[in-house]
Amino acid sequence: MAGISTKGSYGLAAMYELALHYGQGHLQIRDIAEKAHIPPNYLEQILATLRKEGLIQSIRGAGGGYLLAKAPAQIHIYEILFTLEGELCTPADEGLQPILHLYWGRVKEDMKSVFHESLQDLVDQGNALNQQSMYFI
Repeated sequence: MAGISTKGSYGLAAMYELALHYGQGHLQIRDIAEKAHIPPNYLEQILATLRKEGLIQSIRGAGGGYLLAKAPAQIHIYEILFTLEGELCTPADEGLQPILHLYWGRVKEDMKSVFHESLQDLVDQGNALNQQSMYFI
């Protein structure tokens, strides 16, 4: 069974940054890397994968960058993680007893449910958190 690696975490962080700027134009890779605290070279690989899967678009050229291919409400966290990680809950041993296959199948469905939130949900939660923080300053 695989967990969520740095690749998945960084990919989600990059997508969150793009969601925060949705409708405001593109972001350059150095800006995404700086804001999300991701090594630029690693981010480049992650963004290439996300682009190939149609989750983001790239704009070429000196002033180019990246933007979401769809509205944040249409991109689910599970979709991002599946793109970068593959199946999130797959037992390593295919020779398991049938009841264990059923169990892992339920776990997989539960994970899909947990990660069903959209990027817009994350943006909204982040905005609410920022509002709460402002009251405590």
